[in-house]
Amino acid sequence: MLTASGINVSYGKTQVVFDVSFEVADNENICVLGPNGCGKTTLLKAIAGILPHSGAVLIDGRDTNAMRRREVSLKIAMMSQSQGIYFSYTVYDAVMMGRYLHIKDGVFGSPSSGDRDFVADCLKSVGLLDVAKKEISQLSGGQLQRVFFARTLAQEPQIILLDEPTNHLDMKYQIELIEYLREWSRIDGHSVIGVLHDINLAMRLSENMLIMREGRTAACGRVGEDVTAKLLGDVYGVDVVGFMRESLNKWEESMS
Repeated sequence: MLTASGINVSYGKTQVVFDVSFEVADNENICVLGPNGCGKTTLLKAIAGILPHSGAVLIDGRDTNAMRRREVSLKIAMMSQSQGIYFSYTVYDAVMMGRYLHIKDGVFGSPSSGDRDFVADCLKSVGLLDVAKKEISQLSGGQLQRVFFARTLAQEPQIILLDEPTNHLDMKYQIELIEYLREWSRIDGHSVIGVLHDINLAMRLSENMLIMREGRTAACGRVGEDVTAKLLGDVYGVDVVGFMRESLNKWEESMS
């Protein structure tokens, strides 16, 4: 279980996340939603230990501030919506970089046959095994996003933090990614904390939602109970549920 308690984050003198608390149990997921600039990505970076913060992040009851960085990295992996590419690695090598925590002597060691098999399985799971030898500089944006996801899986974490994971993916791979995450989080105590803009995909991943507005918690709980149509309308400034119903009705009329 991951527990975030009273998380506050500032950039210099400007505070952007205010006293945010939530928890996600083993084999459960939670989606973080809210308008642009409300602090969703900043919250994820604080949980991952990338940004300094006050408050506590506990994994299975242990404060991450009391854990070594390697211990935290073995528990939590973060996949951001934009990741820099500085060298033209092959797809296989880029994903293998996610295994270095498990390799003896780290980046200076040689992967075992088990490591190689694990990376191959990660590539297969995202549909990239057939382009494993291709340089990542030659990939489309959607393919590259899947490489980053495979690299996250190769880290073999307990908890995955996803910041707009469907960015650049076409509809087929958006759906496949969400379905894969649903299955992944049902085994071995895995959990997913996902920042998403697409509310339909968020609903597919989990009915547990943390809704943020201006750096604060607007609601936290299950859709239909704590997260209501009225609340979404207030947070986004538009009738979200009404718009979705209208769109569905138009599709149904067009297809009938």
